Amino acid sequence: MASFAPPKGTDDIVPPASAAWRAVLREWDTWAERFGFGLLMTPVFEATELFARGVGESSEVVRKQMYTFEDGGGRSITLRPEGTAPTVRAYLASGVQGAWKVAYSGPMFRYERPQKGRRRQFYQVGAEHLDSEDPAADAAIIELGYRFLEALGVPGVEVQLNSLGDPEDRPAYLTILRTWLEERRDELCEDSRQTMELNPMRVLDCKACAPLLADAPTPVAHLGEDAASAYAAVKELLTEAGVPFVEEPRLVRGLDYYTRTAFEYVATELDAAQTALGGGGRYDGLAEAIGGRRVPGVGLAMGIDRIVLAMGGTQATSPLDAFVVATPGRDRHARGLVSRLRLEGARVDIADRGRSVKAQFKAADRSAAPVTLVVGDEWDQGEITVRRMADGTQETIGIEEITQWLEL
Repeated sequence: MASFAPPKGTDDIVPPASAAWRAVLREWDTWAERFGFGLLMTPVFEATELFARGVGESSEVVRKQMYTFEDGGGRSITLRPEGTAPTVRAYLASGVQGAWKVAYSGPMFRYERPQKGRRRQFYQVGAEHLDSEDPAADAAIIELGYRFLEALGVPGVEVQLNSLGDPEDRPAYLTILRTWLEERRDELCEDSRQTMELNPMRVLDCKACAPLLADAPTPVAHLGEDAASAYAAVKELLTEAGVPFVEEPRLVRGLDYYTRTAFEYVATELDAAQTALGGGGRYDGLAEAIGGRRVPGVGLAMGIDRIVLAMGGTQATSPLDAFVVATPGRDRHARGLVSRLRLEGARVDIADRGRSVKAQFKAADRSAAPVTLVVGDEWDQGEITVRRMADGTQETIGIEEITQWLEL
């Protein structure tokens, strides 16, 4: 027998569960627009070199998780594992000069061990502010993500904040960190021992080694004057905006391109394996790393899968305002009513033609619409019957009063 299951690590997102996803995407568009971010759509696949150079060869994403293949022209192609490098490439390709604020959403791909809240095809929303070195851009990006999660009602959200310093600060710090790690090499996990040779700072992100790393030297304790000043400004701006945060000195994020500001949104009420809803930071050297001119930037990305999980996977409101039921001989009137209400902004549905009134009411019940509008003989007097599905109570109202009655 044929299997209709999706590939391992991927999911079909179907109604009614998809209502929560739709709510998340709508809320994201609302808040991205409020903060002045235009819409960006980039290809689902890119040249492999973009991620190898941009994300960093020491990152676990590049070393283990990318979906890479050769296309029909012999080119090495990779399904995008993240959205920032494609955004920077798009900026360079567009010929835009000056500050650029864009937001995006869509699927990303990483070959990971599938588990709850961690899939091989996962979905993100993100925002990037390019060609700006102002700490106010960092604070605004962080606030955007926080307000978005706050509006969705995600419980227990915590903003964790750190600074990774400037590239000029890093050699001295890495020497100190590498020495500290070498003294404890035998206690590190195998992955950390390998990562230590490529980028010792990435070891701080290892969950398996976390107890050992509690006393490790941190980047925020070794900031240069400029990076320290910028970090202080970000904290001051967040405080003024009313965005609560906690400092996490071992937060380094999972990608190599970050400098200065790094942050995460954590759902403290989820299980430990699913707490990270997303995050981001500043990446002033990324454009140069992929072969372009210097374009400083800061951005965020959040996983819709994790956000829906944190929300409980439910949608608080019905996807419909009303369901229309037609009594015998009234189908034409009922369908005309549906069209009119939709034009006026209502979310309305109706069953297929030829179904009995009983079958139509069953469809109305399955739709979860709070109200059923029954088109019967009272239509000739300019009225219809409205039934509240929660308690079965009903009343007759004028056809012209429906929109007002539905409080549209």
